[in-house]
Amino acid sequence: MGGMIRALVVDDEPLAREGLKLHLVQQKEVGIVGEAGDGRRAAALITSLKPDLVFLDVQMPTLDGFQVVEAVAATWLPTIVFVTAYDQYAIKAFEVHAIDYLLKPFTAERFAAALRKAREEIAARGSHDSRRRLLQLIAERAGAAAHLQRFVIKSGEGYRFVPAAEVASFEAQGNYVRLKTGKGQHLLRITMAELEKRLDPRRFARIHRSTMVNIDRIKEITPAWHGDFEVLLTDGQRLRLSRNFRDRLLP
Repeated sequence: MGGMIRALVVDDEPLAREGLKLHLVQQKEVGIVGEAGDGRRAAALITSLKPDLVFLDVQMPTLDGFQVVEAVAATWLPTIVFVTAYDQYAIKAFEVHAIDYLLKPFTAERFAAALRKAREEIAARGSHDSRRRLLQLIAERAGAAAHLQRFVIKSGEGYRFVPAAEVASFEAQGNYVRLKTGKGQHLLRITMAELEKRLDPRRFARIHRSTMVNIDRIKEITPAWHGDFEVLLTDGQRLRLSRNFRDRLLP
């Protein structure tokens, strides 16, 4: 490909942006056209500058990296190299869709490999399927966003918000569900069946007709009796995994 590759650097950490720029200035065929420290600014710059290549942080304020892509896709979709601290869900998504990413902290060799792949994608614009894979990933992420991300809990005269990721377990109590976090527990007016429909199945699993757990909070699973198992959570809770639900967690 002839001509200069116009690159935009996006990360909410100034030191991370500087690190990316230090790598890029060593590349004669790459010119840095701008930088952004949050998602809204990134989307505005991508739309106005129309860069060829964007190094895009996943975890950012205002809009995360996926939301930035969603915001600009209809106007201008450059070649994207995602940059992320360890995020198992983002990384799994990238690998499933064969989308390149840099895991912080990355080496010069890893950066060079990502840039080499990006060059190939830019050179093949219009015929490469990277755009299709990226749009498919964004569509799946948008669908996942329909899952409950937080719970509104009455607290005295007001309300407080509990992020779903902070919940360790849910226990059915009639038409209510008891939500437990490391800081306490709260009652939600919802049935277990309805709650299960509205939670992300990649993050929460039904282990008993009256119990659901946050998969990330599971410390170990050990055999119990009659085909059941005991699930130990990181907060010390010991819960029963019924044999009827064992396929939700075990092979």
